[in-house]
Amino acid sequence: MLSLLRRRPGAQEPAAVSPVENPHDSQGDSATLREAVRSISGRASSMGREAAEVRGVIDDTTQSAQRSAEAVLALARRVQEITESQQAIGQVTQESLGAVERARGAVEGVGQEVVAIVSTLRQVADAAGGITQIALQTRLVAFNASVEAKRAGEAGRGFGVVADAVKDLAGKVEASSKQIMSTVAELNARIESLAAEIRAEPGQAAQGAFHRALGEVQAGVARINTAADGSRAICGDLGERMAGIEREIAGTGAALDVAMKRSESFLRVSEQLIETVSQCGIETEDTPYIQAAQHAAAQISQLLENALRTGVATAADLFDEAYQPISGSNPAQHTTRFVGLADRLFPQVQEHALTISPKVVYCIAVDRNGYVATHNQKYCQPQRAGDVVWNTANSRWRRIFNDRTGLASARNERPFLLQTYRRDMGGGNFIIMKEAAAPIVVNGRHWGGLRLAFQF
Repeated sequence: MLSLLRRRPGAQEPAAVSPVENPHDSQGDSATLREAVRSISGRASSMGREAAEVRGVIDDTTQSAQRSAEAVLALARRVQEITESQQAIGQVTQESLGAVERARGAVEGVGQEVVAIVSTLRQVADAAGGITQIALQTRLVAFNASVEAKRAGEAGRGFGVVADAVKDLAGKVEASSKQIMSTVAELNARIESLAAEIRAEPGQAAQGAFHRALGEVQAGVARINTAADGSRAICGDLGERMAGIEREIAGTGAALDVAMKRSESFLRVSEQLIETVSQCGIETEDTPYIQAAQHAAAQISQLLENALRTGVATAADLFDEAYQPISGSNPAQHTTRFVGLADRLFPQVQEHALTISPKVVYCIAVDRNGYVATHNQKYCQPQRAGDVVWNTANSRWRRIFNDRTGLASARNERPFLLQTYRRDMGGGNFIIMKEAAAPIVVNGRHWGGLRLAFQF
């Protein structure tokens, strides 16, 4: 009956026992077999629960690794942007250093011009000094001429007038020359001060204020450039480290994928063992829920066939898979052409199934894609805007559950399917449960499945 109960190869055959000699052995063997089957069922159920827990933890870890990989990738992009910015800063600082050098050269050129101006002003001052000496001499000659004119009397009067005029003119020339010399001296002092500001003396520590300012700018730009170089080096090292982290995360993701596949195999073995035990004809703790799921699936099938027969709905309506998104829903909800029919027909079957046992969590009819037109009444609450955690737990209708368990139940065409899985209740809350599923067939066409979930 069960491979686990079969005789091991090479084991010695037990001695045949006559039914007449042992009238109670048949009943005893049957009771032992039933007890063994129930024990296997219980162990398989426990194994399935552990497998579902492990699979759930692996799934959580995989999602966490994916989020970490996305975060590292985003950080790597930011580091790359910073590196590019630092490179731009380095380029600008190099250009700034070049500009400072050009300014320094220009100032030195101005300094040379100033030196030339100072030399010219000195020449002007010397010329003014010469004019002043000539004026003094002219005044002296004019004075002597005036004295001689007075001695000559009436004959020298005209000459005396000329001499006086020459003396006055010489005085004015002297005064103008002195004023020129004063102005040149003042201008020379100012130009000397300017020359001191912009003078650059090679090999001397003391430089002009302008060159000191240029030197400070140059030093500041150099420090910025050095800092940018250091930052680029740090970013480069950080980029290499993040690349290593990305590789490690990718390796972890690959390992988790392998672990997930193996956990899937482990879980399938557990489910197949539970199904095999359930098919052996001996009632187990899962039998009532399997029978309830099959009975509810038959009722849904009958209701849908009646709707087609009476013209309440068409086959095109019933098998409509053009799901229309409901705007603003989160998690996403959809509508189809058979939602109204489902709202009218399904609750009478689904709500009654909840009364089978306190362990029953939900009973829903889904189409082949895992779409839930209408859920149990307690899970058909209108969504709350911005409250995705509450919506996930309480607004489970009009949604598509196309995860591993959902699609397996929706597309199962065997008499029944028994699965163990972890259900997301929202807000990081999960519960481990079993699910018995039976196919819903409408006029010979597979429509979906009846999902009945119950706790351990």
